[in-house]
Amino acid sequence: MTGRGDMTAAGLRRAILAIALPATLTGVATALFGMADTWVIGQLGEPVAQGAVELGARFLMALLVVFNFLRSSTVALTAQATGRGDEAAQAAVLTRALAAALLIGTVLLALQPLAVSLGLEMFGARGALVEQARTYVGIRYWGGLPWLINTALTGWLIGRRQLRQVMAVEIGANIVHVLLDVSLVLGLHLGVAGIAVATLTSETLKLAALAVVAARQGPARQALALVRQRATWEAGELLKLLALNRDLFLRTLLLMAANILFARAGAQQGPTVLAANAILLQLFMLGALALDGFESAAQVLTGEALGARDRAAFDRQVRHILAWAGASAAILALIYLIAAPSLAASFSTDPAVIATVRTYAIWAAVLPLVGVASFVFDGVFIGASWTRAMLVSMTAALAAFVAMQIGFQAWGNQGLWLAFSLFFVARAAGQAWLLPGLARRSFG
Repeated sequence: MTGRGDMTAAGLRRAILAIALPATLTGVATALFGMADTWVIGQLGEPVAQGAVELGARFLMALLVVFNFLRSSTVALTAQATGRGDEAAQAAVLTRALAAALLIGTVLLALQPLAVSLGLEMFGARGALVEQARTYVGIRYWGGLPWLINTALTGWLIGRRQLRQVMAVEIGANIVHVLLDVSLVLGLHLGVAGIAVATLTSETLKLAALAVVAARQGPARQALALVRQRATWEAGELLKLLALNRDLFLRTLLLMAANILFARAGAQQGPTVLAANAILLQLFMLGALALDGFESAAQVLTGEALGARDRAAFDRQVRHILAWAGASAAILALIYLIAAPSLAASFSTDPAVIATVRTYAIWAAVLPLVGVASFVFDGVFIGASWTRAMLVSMTAALAAFVAMQIGFQAWGNQGLWLAFSLFFVARAAGQAWLLPGLARRSFG
């Protein structure tokens, strides 16, 4: 591992790539393995079963993804404590993060009957579809608590630069998931229940593996003892954690709102445009996962620099991460420019959808280029705990997106994609404008 004090260009490159590459591989592998549920249940040739899995997975993702702030805040606070060389603070971050995960998970389990009923009603499930979706959700819902704990553990390990261990656990758990999918659904013919059991089992095994990895870290050995110490639960530290998590939670809701507005505007243009936009968004999400490693690198490295009160290291890290992420985005954009029409067309057999995808395929290449700076700045702002400023910039960008969406309506779907692309530009521009002042205050 590159030393944290290595400020040479080569040292920074090694530090960035040591974090970004495992994080990227983890995200892409998880996304690809995640397609296994859809593929395996699709082999049964039962549209109701396939629809139930899709519906149930969307509901649970919507329920849990808003709590992903547990990972981000834990990465930031752990990296800052690491930058200070404060192992006791790292242990305290782990203790508080796990306590928050347990509290949220317990509340969700208590609300299970109400949450499942309201969730399936919200998605409009009816008849046999709702019964099978209820079977799937009823089993997989119990995986919510392990998922939350895994989110906290993953954030803590990333904050300590244990990316390779996290990658190994994620890939191993996903391989187990796929094998269970095939065995339970195609071998034992358990259908929707088999998919849910496979997911619940792999999430639980991931928890066990992450716990073993974390337990081998020096500060983790102090975490259990800190539960009984009053200093761990001081109001100031809890309020700091609450403020970070609140801002990240609200920022996630705003990002979800932008995606919903985009989907809604596409739906108003008819099912063919809606289907084409959904396919292109899948390519965008895959690209975002490929670039997500640089956001993780920004969270860890800038968090360490802030903890060490090293403004020079912070500035150099931001510049280098932006440069590496920008170069990676350019390569990805070139690949999409050449291959996006063919890749996107493989998601559908409908000639009208394929033709529509090809009309708008250029946006698959544009989005990585215009979005990459906002991804990196998100990592910088999280690593430095500037979550309130990030929330403000996201609010302004969402307002700009709504205005542009209305203003570009005459251009149809091209105008919608243009507004969506400029939404990312607005996010990055707002953060770039705020960053110098925030850095002066934080390091001053």
